[in-house]
Amino acid sequence: MAAPGSSSDPLARYWSKRDFSITSEPRGQKGKAGKSLSFVIQKHAASRLHYDFRLELDGVLLSWAVPKGPSYDPADKRMAIHVEDHPLSYGSFEGTIPPKQYGAGTVIVWDNGTWEPVGDPRESLAKGKLVFHLHGQKMAGLWELVKIAKGGEKQEPWILFKKRDEFARPKAEFDVVTALPDSVIAKPLKPSAKAGAGNKTSKASERQDSGVPGAVKAPMPDKMTPQLATLATGVPADGQWAYEIKFDGYRVMTRIKNGKASIITRGGHDWSAKMKTLIHELEQLGVESAWLDGEIVVMDEGGMPSFNALQQAFDSRATNADITYFLFDVPYFEGYDLRGVDLLSRRKLLKALLDERGTDHVRYSADFEADPASILSSACRMNLEGVIAKRTDAPYVSRRTETWLKLKCKQRQEFVVCGYTDRSDGSPQIGSLLLGVHAPGGELVSVGSVGTGWDSSEATSLKRKLSKLEIPKPPFAAGAAKPGRWSRRPAGSERWVEPRLVAEVSFAEWTPDGQIRHATYVALRSDKPAKTIVRETAKQLGAAPVRSAGKTAVGGIKVSNADRIIDPSSKLTKLDLVRYYESVADWILPHLKGRPCSLVRGPTGVTGELFFQKHDDKISIPGMKNLDPDLWPGHGALLEVGTAQALASAAQMNVIEFHTWNSLARNIDKPDRMIFDIDPGEGTHWQQVQEGATLVRTILSELGLASWLKTSGGKGLHVVVPLAPRFDYDTVKGFSQAVVQHLARTIPSRFVAKSGPSNRVGKLFVDYLRNGHGATTAAAFSARARPGLGVSIPVSWDDLAKLKSGAQWTIATAREHLSFQTEDPWAGYWKAKQPLGGAMKMLGFVAPPARKRKA
Repeated sequence: MAAPGSSSDPLARYWSKRDFSITSEPRGQKGKAGKSLSFVIQKHAASRLHYDFRLELDGVLLSWAVPKGPSYDPADKRMAIHVEDHPLSYGSFEGTIPPKQYGAGTVIVWDNGTWEPVGDPRESLAKGKLVFHLHGQKMAGLWELVKIAKGGEKQEPWILFKKRDEFARPKAEFDVVTALPDSVIAKPLKPSAKAGAGNKTSKASERQDSGVPGAVKAPMPDKMTPQLATLATGVPADGQWAYEIKFDGYRVMTRIKNGKASIITRGGHDWSAKMKTLIHELEQLGVESAWLDGEIVVMDEGGMPSFNALQQAFDSRATNADITYFLFDVPYFEGYDLRGVDLLSRRKLLKALLDERGTDHVRYSADFEADPASILSSACRMNLEGVIAKRTDAPYVSRRTETWLKLKCKQRQEFVVCGYTDRSDGSPQIGSLLLGVHAPGGELVSVGSVGTGWDSSEATSLKRKLSKLEIPKPPFAAGAAKPGRWSRRPAGSERWVEPRLVAEVSFAEWTPDGQIRHATYVALRSDKPAKTIVRETAKQLGAAPVRSAGKTAVGGIKVSNADRIIDPSSKLTKLDLVRYYESVADWILPHLKGRPCSLVRGPTGVTGELFFQKHDDKISIPGMKNLDPDLWPGHGALLEVGTAQALASAAQMNVIEFHTWNSLARNIDKPDRMIFDIDPGEGTHWQQVQEGATLVRTILSELGLASWLKTSGGKGLHVVVPLAPRFDYDTVKGFSQAVVQHLARTIPSRFVAKSGPSNRVGKLFVDYLRNGHGATTAAAFSARARPGLGVSIPVSWDDLAKLKSGAQWTIATAREHLSFQTEDPWAGYWKAKQPLGGAMKMLGFVAPPARKRKA
């Protein structure tokens, strides 16, 4: 990527990635500066949905790919990958990039407007920290982009986040990508709907700290050992936690005395002579006395920390210019002991120091105040080792604590090298390393072996080092392992060594008898003494690692227990469900208004007890309407969900599904639609379901009836036929049964006319029973109370072949799908009031005598 001011054409990389004879994207040229700088954010449904964040500068659009989109919550840091510059003409591009082309998928303009940099933007970009104001339809206020790698990577990672100002809002209160998902070209926002509307109008004043509460004036300690993190599987719900990247490097502390710096390892060794470049830069901070805590790393070509690259930097005779020191704590500073100060205050002081005086290789380790599940997921996708969770109100303690927690992407720890095996081909390389850990009593115990992860030179080097340490007997207290334990080699083939070397190894799991499985060698470590190596056991410190959202307002509705997980399989919460229904109100309400509606409620989620609610039952839902009791004599008043308030209120009251009658309340006995539910039996493939829907459509077409298609949100599909409301329920149900029976007689190998699992093994039952009086069907856009929380979505017949299941979209993905929809696949449905008489004659169906309704 050409840097700002580069003599090479900044669009060369953009052009090289695209074939403009195929894609409709603009080729574009470098533009001329205007009166103001533009910005655009394009939502891009490529192989993975992401948001392309683009800022105009020097005639091009500087671009970052933001996987999760922006957030108005300053605590919600979003990963932003720096990509190639785009032409200014790309700012108005909407359309579909064809398959097999770079970025194949649909693009919409999610937001646009102007931006103002704070300070010199070119200088800020070069330093890796850009602060700016946005003036868009959705984006407003002060924002910041911070580079988190040293530069020059193939995929340069940055962080995008909201600065604290009058526009900032907690994510639990407002999630802009969920609340405003559509194109601002297709649907420009009214002033009252813009993201900044309704926010505080006065700027929050910057808090000026007069000092650091809890700091104690004291002489600088001569020695200090680092605080260590506990391996854990979750984070306690109590307290406030911040999250940092778990760097794949060496943990070191810096002691600065009289302005002179020393770098001390975790084991207490002085490594200053090995890192003269860092020493020089640390002394440029202008600090007289301090203890600084951090990790030294070397970034690979992709901008990720690489432990192997770090070792190579030490092994070479270079000046270690590639080593970067990420600082994350300051337990002592300029005459004050800060170990009793809370972490938040310590890090604030450290950040202020590094913001002012930080260097290219001495940098601040950014933290992310967001939910740990999302951060850990992002870290794992980037092939990072994991994250470190730190309680922000905790002091600094020189031991292993549970206020610092390690959350790892996969199991990985250090082991003592206790022996090795030779390769069977007689080469001067090791075959495997035999590993151990110290038990609580101090004795060494065997944990298995590792035989992969090194190249030939590393394998040769390992054998050369280990051969110098050979001893005649195994160092394990219990003696040698049983035959067959060591990579299928016979007992007696092992070579034992003094337990002095430490190897870092990743592995899949621990077996019940204390052995590691599917291990891969990472590297030898020289910063940790072998005698300290024990088995790391992850502690169960909390439930699901999600911070409570408390009582949250969504569209004026107070959402209680907002963070309660209602679907364990997807980790979706009650708040996710309420926000989904709020976001699809314009789509679902036309299918609900004027119709009796039954509600499926799940107080404890989809895996708990579910129950239907057809009447008020004295559990009033705000906005819900009770219909005339005379509509269904002998029953309670039916319900209507006719407003956005009723929809969101119902979701707040644990309603998951909305099922509607086939008739409107004003004409209750005359259905205005007929539904065929393509219900697959056991052993029925999805392709059969698709074929079944096509065959149902075909027979209906032959009968002169147009039909529309929607996913069920579950296993099957719904074929919907709009009708002129002239016949009663018995007639419509009888006719739909006749259609199904005709299908079963015509194609008995595919269809059955009777329900029941035994009747439809490997076949389709086209359910016509939903056409009876009082029967209901899940409405279009309703969620389903099943694992995954699938959604019933209208689709075009042309898209039937593209569907992969009846639950292709969920409450987490359906609204994004709709935001890319350029045409309504059911646009003609509402006007198609089709008579049924002609179809009845063609099928030879005779309507039953009309039944009188009970008074």
